[in-house]
Amino acid sequence: MSANQTAKYLYYIEKGALHNYYYHEGKQVSSWFYLEDQLITSWYSFYSQEPSFENIECLEDCTLYRISYSDYQLLIDEFPAFGNFARLLSEEMTAVLDYFSKSWSFLSAKEKYIMLDEYFPKIELRVKLGYIASFLGISQETLSRIRAGK
Repeated sequence: MSANQTAKYLYYIEKGALHNYYYHEGKQVSSWFYLEDQLITSWYSFYSQEPSFENIECLEDCTLYRISYSDYQLLIDEFPAFGNFARLLSEEMTAVLDYFSKSWSFLSAKEKYIMLDEYFPKIELRVKLGYIASFLGISQETLSRIRAGK
C-alpha cells in the first residue's frame, strides 16, 4: 500500500515480514514491523477510511490473506463474535502503540533496541539493519555499536 491511498484491506500474515514507513524531510522512516500471525494495515487509514500517510512494504517473501474494509464491517454487523474480535483487535493495537509511543520518548538508543528485541526477537536476522536504525531513530553506525555491546 502506498501513502495517499486509503487502506481498503486488513491483512493476516501467514508467512513473512513487513513494515510500515513514511517519509520525513525526504528520509524514509520505519514506523513498525509485522511478522507471522499478526495483522497489518495502515491502522489510521483503515479505521477512518481516510488517505494514509504511510506505506506498507514486504521485506521478504510473504503469504498474506486479506479482508476488505466493507466485508470487515459486514462481519462486525452480522456476527457478534466477530464484532468482539474486532473490538479486541483495536484494543490490542491501541494498547501496544500507546505503550511504545509513551515510553519510547524517554529511552536511550540502547534501551530502545533492547525493547525492540524483546518485542521482535531476532528481528535483525530478517530485517535490514538500516530499517531497524530508522525505526530506532539512530544511524546504522550507532546501531552497530549498540549491537556490539549488547
